Amino acid sequence: MAISLYDVSVRSMLQTVGAVSAFVEKGRVWCSEAGVNPDDVVEMRLAADMFPFRFQLLSVVHHSINAMEAARTGVFGPPAPQELDYAGLQALVADAHTRLKALSEDEVNVLEGREVIFKLGQTQIPFTAEGFLMSFSLPNLHFHAATAYDILRQKGAPLGKRDYLGAMRIRS
Repeated sequence: MAISLYDVSVRSMLQTVGAVSAFVEKGRVWCSEAGVNPDDVVEMRLAADMFPFRFQLLSVVHHSINAMEAARTGVFGPPAPQELDYAGLQALVADAHTRLKALSEDEVNVLEGREVIFKLGQTQIPFTAEGFLMSFSLPNLHFHAATAYDILRQKGAPLGKRDYLGAMRIRS
């Protein structure tokens, strides 16, 4: 069985971003029931030297749909800061999931072998599209998704491993 760039990138992103969207909603419901202001969660961190929940969700979006756009355009950089509340972040993640679903296999698979440059200040790191997606953006996507999940868990939201896994691609 052959695996395509679409399979290893977009299908994986859809699972993770879909799970993030669902557990962020579960966190919102928990906040409402527990009398917690969800906007207080936005600034929470696991450790003082880590970025807050807001950055984690912005990075989930950045390393999913924005990474796919970078594979198309050939340029990727750090995410732009955005001052969004919980509802705004939730909408941003849902929009990324919708946009990922709209990508076709053909438009993604044609990107294989294309050059992608990660730019950070004067630093430029060259990748192929598949190397960029599989060795840079997907690991970052999972890191930031797990960190957002952990922040909600630390706050007290009733999340479990199944919430993080999302919709698995099981054999039918």
